[in-house]
Amino acid sequence: MASNHLTGIGRESKQLATWYFTFAAILFGAQLLFGLVAAIQYVMPAFLFEVLDFSVARMLHINALVVWMVFAMFGAVYWLLPDETGIETVGIKIGKLLFWVFAAAIVVVVLVYLFIQVGPADEMSIWFIHEGREYIEAPRWADFGIVVVALGFVANLFLTGIKGKQTGIVTVLMADMIAFSGLYLCGMFFTDNISMDQYWWWWVIHLWVEATWEVYVGALAAYGLITMLGAHRKVVEMWLWIEVTMLFGSGILGLGHHYFWIGTPEYWWEIGALFSALEPLPLVAMFIHVLYDWGKTQGEQDAQGKEVSVIRNKPAFTWFVLNAFGNFLGAGIWGFFHTLPQVNLYTHGTQFTSAHGHLAFYGAYATILVGMMYIAIQGTNGIKVMNHTKSSIWAVSLLTGGMMGMTVALTIAGYVQVLVSRAQMGATWAAYFDGQSGIWFAQAMDWRLIMGVVMFAGFALLAKDFLTTGKAPVHQR
Repeated sequence: MASNHLTGIGRESKQLATWYFTFAAILFGAQLLFGLVAAIQYVMPAFLFEVLDFSVARMLHINALVVWMVFAMFGAVYWLLPDETGIETVGIKIGKLLFWVFAAAIVVVVLVYLFIQVGPADEMSIWFIHEGREYIEAPRWADFGIVVVALGFVANLFLTGIKGKQTGIVTVLMADMIAFSGLYLCGMFFTDNISMDQYWWWWVIHLWVEATWEVYVGALAAYGLITMLGAHRKVVEMWLWIEVTMLFGSGILGLGHHYFWIGTPEYWWEIGALFSALEPLPLVAMFIHVLYDWGKTQGEQDAQGKEVSVIRNKPAFTWFVLNAFGNFLGAGIWGFFHTLPQVNLYTHGTQFTSAHGHLAFYGAYATILVGMMYIAIQGTNGIKVMNHTKSSIWAVSLLTGGMMGMTVALTIAGYVQVLVSRAQMGATWAAYFDGQSGIWFAQAMDWRLIMGVVMFAGFALLAKDFLTTGKAPVHQR
């Protein structure tokens, strides 16, 4: 941050938010870096062989994704809480201490992943190296540390929400944090039955994200639209409550498209495919409703003669709009077309899943969290109207263009796997390797790597814009 103009109520809470955002941005860069390494290894398997193997690079890539988003979510709540409640966050000193505990724990876990990588198949490895469970590999001690930090965060949120002004956004966040904390616990125990273990594992991998994270996004979208456009609170909170209803209802049922593959009845397939596709709709409806209302005020002026329809933060607004429609494309469209029962028989476990995962996480979560970072930069630097810079335009273009290019490449790769490995050759090991060696698949992996480089260039420009925005002459103070 170039300067600090934080004053008045909530100054310490917003300062803590900038700490969370800064660490989240660093982890975002690490996630892209390790993803780039893994993409290179897919094309050139000998790259960093026995130094940083593909399995480790992939593990770091995915875990960094989850952790940077959790850091940014916590930061976003610490930023909006004083604005919504009208008071300083209760327990802010404990919040600052827990931030350093959380950050230090993540650094230690990453160093273990990098330099120790794997251990013997015993309890020591589970406690101190990693648990070996895909996507939630964190060692057991880090699991408990995350729970402690999350509980401290929940306590600060609840104490502040109870003491301060009650708003729909804070109420939703308070309810959501109960589910957020509770669902994570589903991944902290083992059962001897692999189907039962996978059942609970999916509650973390998919429902934790599809339900609690999506509600987070809805609350952040509501706050952001009020902050940037002066949206009517009744409108955004109405759609927020509709989203809560649909997500906690359809999110649980939407998990069903995973259940068939772990031995549960076939009817879960159809239930899961239908309800999984419904989840992004309320968020898109919220944006369309607010933008329609905002558009009707174009050209109107207030008592001082100033236009009332000014976008107060154009970079953040761009990222928020991308969130609404990126969520719909990634989580909705790409999620729906490969989870239909008749299709998923062929697409399950192919690069179709990877295409959906990349676009869904970027469209549904990364976009709105970057937008919240821009809102924090505006507040920290005391900027009344924040315009685009060349860096911000190139950053959003390269990151989004790179992600769309990567999604298309992975979709083509998935199509090759479906056509060759599954439909033509019957899903045998020989079919798998024939599909992997096909020219279309190889070219798709090349393009995935190229698009990864484009995204990393976009992140470099985003980081530059974050660091220099306060000095940019295009902004109005």
